[in-house]
Amino acid sequence: MLTPQEKVKVIEKVKIHDKDTGSAEAQIALFTEEIAQLAKHLKKHGKDNSSRLGLLKMVAKRKRLLDYLKRDNPKRHASVIKKLGLEK
Repeated sequence: MLTPQEKVKVIEKVKIHDKDTGSAEAQIALFTEEIAQLAKHLKKHGKDNSSRLGLLKMVAKRKRLLDYLKRDNPKRHASVIKKLGLEK
């Protein structure tokens, strides 16, 4: 789970405007950071199946948001992919 300070730092990378907290880009960035933390946790605790399930759900939510952004605004989608280092 991300602390509020970590969330602010993650959102700073992709925010659209000053008070941006809920845009698709911000949500994708937060999911990406949480996925990275959970993946690290699962390398250490391989049998933690409830965390594994949460990870799979987060990956699916991030995929849905990316698909939405690609349909709605391909330029913003490409920008987010580049900023976050996600490759398809």
